[in-house]
Amino acid sequence: MRHPEEQYLDIIRHLIEKGDRRVDRTGVGTRSMFGAMMRFDLSDGTLPVFTTKKVFWKTAVKEMLWFLTGRTDLRSLLQENIRIWTDWPLARYRKETGEEISQEDFEARILDDANFSMEWGDLGPIYGKQWRRWLDAEGREHDQVATVIETLKTNPSSRRMLFHAWNVPELDRMALHPCHMTYQFHVAGLGEEGVKPRLSLMVYQRSCDILLGAPFNICQQAALLAMVTDQVDMAPGELVWAGGDVHLYLNHLEQAKEQISRAPYAFPKLSLARRPDSIDGYRIEDFVVTGYQSHERIDAPVAV
Repeated sequence: MRHPEEQYLDIIRHLIEKGDRRVDRTGVGTRSMFGAMMRFDLSDGTLPVFTTKKVFWKTAVKEMLWFLTGRTDLRSLLQENIRIWTDWPLARYRKETGEEISQEDFEARILDDANFSMEWGDLGPIYGKQWRRWLDAEGREHDQVATVIETLKTNPSSRRMLFHAWNVPELDRMALHPCHMTYQFHVAGLGEEGVKPRLSLMVYQRSCDILLGAPFNICQQAALLAMVTDQVDMAPGELVWAGGDVHLYLNHLEQAKEQISRAPYAFPKLSLARRPDSIDGYRIEDFVVTGYQSHERIDAPVAV
């Protein structure tokens, strides 16, 4: 049976060999394709953490847990030792002040100075704000995630169980426009005697950095599905990932060639140590991942 990670490696191969050469927002340049899909069967507890390079799955899951808090401040991320969002506020600070501060010094000031953090560490109304505190024209807040979970419990055959982050009036205030923007849930096996219904998740990602972004995104989306499945007492089904503009940055080409030369190991397994009262109660210690084996890490620069 073909390893499911080969879907990911096939996309990288296609981009290297046939990707459309494009000028992009960052100025780095990409090789791009429009439209890609991957499917991962999670029914046996599999966690799709890619193995052809080391993926720091705890960091990926911590970011998902942070999204679920609804917070949008860099400081709360740095307190968890997560630095993957620093590049955007740091670039803004350097541009607007002219100070060539190092990333380490910038992060230290965010952590040590609350006023500095409020001015320069606000990421704007990004994912968590939209998922948990979408503000409508009348000033009412909408918790999209809680609504999905309630619908799964009360009307699991609904075709309206989704949340998204593409809030048009607030896009220009975001540090980065939403990439993984739509999450839709689907329940199969309703009414089958003696078995739990199977919950699947499909994610549409309008823009995907295939080398750096995809491994994190796939892992954390599978973790989200595990949490929601746990909350609604269903069995895990599939994670289906669909990409729009899927691209390989030109300064990632050599790293990508190294990665596709490696053979995947078996995916690890995930179990949850406990079931909190709500989706808000999970902590990184609840995620028990066993059997993760990978090749060495591959470093590559982030395009801002």
